Amino acid sequence: MTKKLPKNQKGQGMTEYIIIVALIAVAAIGVYSMFGQTIRGQVAGLAGEVAGTGAATGKAAAGTAAANANTKAAEGKGMANYDAGNAASAK
Repeated sequence: MTKKLPKNQKGQGMTEYIIIVALIAVAAIGVYSMFGQTIRGQVAGLAGEVAGTGAATGKAAAGTAAANANTKAAEGKGMANYDAGNAASAK
């Protein structure tokens, strides 16, 4: 008495799973591109503390990267200034 699914619906669950994983990967790439330098500086500070050499350099690098990320996030992108960063670097 159980219904069998049509053949074209067998892979629906896997397709949804692949879409979700792809969206998570895109979000992770975006976060890493925004905060990658900050994370690297914090890990360097932690490694310095574990090694016994101190974390001043890593903390300074993380602070600078965080400030740069905050400035970049506050710029406000829109259609009027969409390519503004690329035009400055092309000169």
